[in-house]
Amino acid sequence: MTDCEPHDMKNSKQHAVDVTLDPDTAHPKLILSADGKQVKHGDTRQNLPDTPKRFNYIGSVLGGEGFSSGKFYYEVQVKGKTGWAIGVARESINRKGSIKASPDNGYWTIRLRNGTYEALARPFVPLSLIGILQRVGVFVDYDAGLVSFYDADCWDHIYSFNNVSFTGKIYPYFSPVMNEGGKNSVPLIISPVHVCPIK
Repeated sequence: MTDCEPHDMKNSKQHAVDVTLDPDTAHPKLILSADGKQVKHGDTRQNLPDTPKRFNYIGSVLGGEGFSSGKFYYEVQVKGKTGWAIGVARESINRKGSIKASPDNGYWTIRLRNGTYEALARPFVPLSLIGILQRVGVFVDYDAGLVSFYDADCWDHIYSFNNVSFTGKIYPYFSPVMNEGGKNSVPLIISPVHVCPIK
């Protein structure tokens, strides 16, 4: 265990899961890579069926596998992006129309917006971070009702939602946010679990 890899993160890392994106949930303007590991916002709305699973207003996509017990952990590269939102969401969330991402609505997420990091609790919680996030780790303990976020490059804790009463399946949640005329065109990338370098 290195100086930048505290015990709790070492344990969290042991619960890494292989997350891929579910194209059947993706908003029509989202572009997914063939391997299901990357997503970015495009300017053109694709001609896709508006099924019950698909987000039709908010540019979001879910992971392909849901969880209803135990612990899981995954990492997302956010390097180079000016906006994004990451976390987990309940399977039963409303996917149609304008949606406010909050725990009351079945979302446990953090985001970068207008240069500010926030936890989308109620009310929103500004996050004070040192430097710019390059990679975010998301750890969930379903049975304990815990969703924690980490700076995955040095295992610094960012924020936790505690005492969550989960019901039914929850899924990894991703939003690359608007393209902003190419300023935010870099994709979110689900990356292999990062091993912290020795300082």
